[in-house]
Amino acid sequence: MTGFLRKLLAVLVLLWTAGTAVAQDLRIVTVERPPFAMKQGDDFNGFSIDLWNAVAEDLGRTSSFEMVGGFGEMLGHIRNGTRDAAVANISITAEREEVLDFSHTIFESGLQIMIPNDGQDSLLINALISRDVAMFIGLAFLTLFGGGMLMWAMERRAQPYFDRPAREAMFPSFWWALNLVVNGGFEERVPRTFFGRIFAVLLVISSLFIVSIFVAKITAVMTVDAIQGSVNSVNDLYGKRVATIQGSTSERFLLDRDLDIETYADLDSLLRDFEGGNVEAVVFDAPVLAFYVNNQGSGDAMLVGSPFRRESYGFALPSNSPLVEPVNRSLLKLRENGTYDRIYRRYFGAQN
Repeated sequence: MTGFLRKLLAVLVLLWTAGTAVAQDLRIVTVERPPFAMKQGDDFNGFSIDLWNAVAEDLGRTSSFEMVGGFGEMLGHIRNGTRDAAVANISITAEREEVLDFSHTIFESGLQIMIPNDGQDSLLINALISRDVAMFIGLAFLTLFGGGMLMWAMERRAQPYFDRPAREAMFPSFWWALNLVVNGGFEERVPRTFFGRIFAVLLVISSLFIVSIFVAKITAVMTVDAIQGSVNSVNDLYGKRVATIQGSTSERFLLDRDLDIETYADLDSLLRDFEGGNVEAVVFDAPVLAFYVNNQGSGDAMLVGSPFRRESYGFALPSNSPLVEPVNRSLLKLRENGTYDRIYRRYFGAQN
């Protein structure tokens, strides 16, 4: 009886141990990075989260997710081996590969620049209210007013249109000069005196230069504003207030080019400062910025240029993790059976 009880106890212990091993969740750490990793209430979703869940299901494992505040904290858990995997928009780099293991590539990406969407209208408004253009417009009005009153002085006794007292003739004279410059004058109000006709011809000829100078002045101011205020490439970031995420590959990229940047611990605080006008340009992962512009922004942001510094995302695992090979085999299977494509279309539409 004693031997039977021992065997029964051993079987029960074995079953309990096996059941515990099967029931044990994979401990996954992530950060808020729409559309790759998001948390809504108690639910975690996003491209990387959904893809990991498909991998875990293929492996017959379950996962418990924990969202932390920053990339450094997330990767620190993996480096220390306190979590089984990190899932987000994690770039595979040689520096990280020295202390972590990575899965096969799950997403091809790159960096991109986001700037406020000021639009062309603001350039025109800035040009029109600039000091130089305002002075030119004022000078043009004074010239037209003076020319009109001079024509009044020469024509007031010969042309009925100008036959009125000086106080009453101010606006009609100015209006005549303005029409002469813009439309070539009034046929029924052709000057009748010799000096009036000479002066009118001079006004018409000079108007060609006045209009040309006016257009050229506005164009020049708009061009200068566009050169000074716009960002079209990395080379335009010098002298601008540029922001990115601390510890990201975009931070290293910008520092390597000696750019003066502001770094943020998390994406939410960066976007708040961007929306508040404290940041002139953001450099970060292209798909994350595109998701913000198209889904979360209020229309006040735009992407410029094409993605640069191509990079690949992967799942990060502790060094020498036994999960690396099973995860990679599962990723290959998910690509072959169409699961990967279905998850991709859910967040990014059809692949190019």
